[in-house]
Amino acid sequence: MLSATGPSEGDAAPDITLPRDGGGTVSLSDFSGKAIVLYFYPKDDTPGCTTEALDFSAAQPDFAAAGAVVLGVSKDPVAKHDKFVAKREIAIPLLSDAEGDVCERYGVWGEKQMYGKTFMGIERSTFLIAPDGRIARIWRKVKVPGHVDAVLEAVRAL
Repeated sequence: MLSATGPSEGDAAPDITLPRDGGGTVSLSDFSGKAIVLYFYPKDDTPGCTTEALDFSAAQPDFAAAGAVVLGVSKDPVAKHDKFVAKREIAIPLLSDAEGDVCERYGVWGEKQMYGKTFMGIERSTFLIAPDGRIARIWRKVKVPGHVDAVLEAVRAL
């Protein structure tokens, strides 16, 4: 199964620079002094991932009011992110880790099982990075219902 390698709570968040939907790149260092919600999800336009993206999008004004930015990451290419954003009206930046380097650095890429089959994929995970650049909280094996509310509560508690 997936081993929880990657950073731990209290560690400095590994900086990343990835291409985003709509063009350009995003680096964590672009948001120095802000809280960052960095969530990893398996695939654009699938039921759980769509619900999660829509929930984060709906709560985006609340995250902004709490001083946080939300960034989604999957291995989908930017062109697929663009279609997903347009189709579902996603209001948060979606970053493309097509090579999987960032997923590996954050320990979210590994062996998964579904319907009795084993395959490699992204474990749905969220990292809350405090304004000082340290990881304040990690959620692994995320269940989508209620997750965004829990993350927002943690952001407000920073």
